[in-house]
Amino acid sequence: MKRFIVPALPDETSEEEDVYELTHIDHLFIRDRIEIPGFSNYETLKCDFHTHTVFSDGLVWPDARIYEAWQEGLDAIAITDHIEHRINKVILKGDLNESYKIAKKAADDMDFIVIPGAEITRSKPLGHLNALFVQDVNLMEKENPVESIAEAKRQGAFIVWNHPGWPNHKATLYPIHEKLIQENMIDGIEVMSYKDFYPIALEWCSGFKKAFMASSDAHCVLSGIYRKGLRPLTLVFSEERSEKGIREALFAGRTAALFDGKIAGEEKYLVPLVKACIRVKRMRNTCLEVTNISDIPFIIYCENNLYLLPERKTIIMMNPKENSWIMKNCFIGRNKNLSIYFDDFSV
Repeated sequence: MKRFIVPALPDETSEEEDVYELTHIDHLFIRDRIEIPGFSNYETLKCDFHTHTVFSDGLVWPDARIYEAWQEGLDAIAITDHIEHRINKVILKGDLNESYKIAKKAADDMDFIVIPGAEITRSKPLGHLNALFVQDVNLMEKENPVESIAEAKRQGAFIVWNHPGWPNHKATLYPIHEKLIQENMIDGIEVMSYKDFYPIALEWCSGFKKAFMASSDAHCVLSGIYRKGLRPLTLVFSEERSEKGIREALFAGRTAALFDGKIAGEEKYLVPLVKACIRVKRMRNTCLEVTNISDIPFIIYCENNLYLLPERKTIIMMNPKENSWIMKNCFIGRNKNLSIYFDDFSV
């Protein structure tokens, strides 16, 4: 990794006559690990495709978004500053691509993936939509938002319908969204955003075959919001760790949304993901030793018993007579939990 700096240990502190430099206190280049295994030929990449900087209405410089995400253990983020809402444009110079350019330089130094994007910003019924993988945001600045979406699509963009329940706490599928979906002008839907979860959006993703997305919609420094928990993340099941791999996986719909101990996605992806996360060992008595090797907690319902399987922990379960578990925090639709057969696990 380029420019990777290892913090000095206390006994390596540089000492001068008047200054003791306590280099071991600097955690800027210490990275957390988010353990979520891949499956089949896919890596599981941890991504946040909705972030803002001072170049729209965010509170941080673009490169700070890179350092923050790298420290948290993410694999990729998108810079998606508002096209129409730029509160600092009188002070800050640069066009609509400037925030990405600044972030890209920092990302390259960190061997981190940053994706160019922009947020098309309107009040409801249209609401807000992100365009990812755009080539030139300046060309998207149009009075008619549908023309902005069309221009993004001409550039090969992946379009996400953002936070459908914001700001009125009601998630509504308006005719404009139905039209855009029918015309393949929306590719994914945020089912989790910032501090919100939209169960109805699970039905839209599964019904319309759109990618399940979760994003932070970061405006301020995120450490003050989520503390030691994970921000909302889109898990991307990619053939390679690259922008190209992420783009291919998004358009193929190989995603899951993760936030607040809940995970949502298509059954065909959640089943192998859960199988990769959980190890089952049959004990000599009538019990099972169940180990979670991931940073996703699981809630297992089996034979009228509820088992909490925390991140990176092992629990003991009764050997079930039934052949299926209901994963109560894994959603494949609104109020529809993932069922997984016990025989699917290596015992």
